[in-house]
Amino acid sequence: MSRKQELISEMLEMQKKFITHEQSGAFDAEEYYVGEWKTYRERYQELAAEVREIASKEANFWK
Repeated sequence: MSRKQELISEMLEMQKKFITHEQSGAFDAEEYYVGEWKTYRERYQELAAEVREIASKEANFWK
């Protein structure tokens, strides 16, 4: 599995966890920004940035 695939898999797992939490009715916007979900959000942003960087390099590979 490539690094990009690993990152995307982790992101998908994180999305499933978040969707389950949100649908449970326990979602609290404050926790998302300053509470326990802040770490989740920061990690997701890190993963997305790395995927974007890899994809950009791949796209420029053919130019």
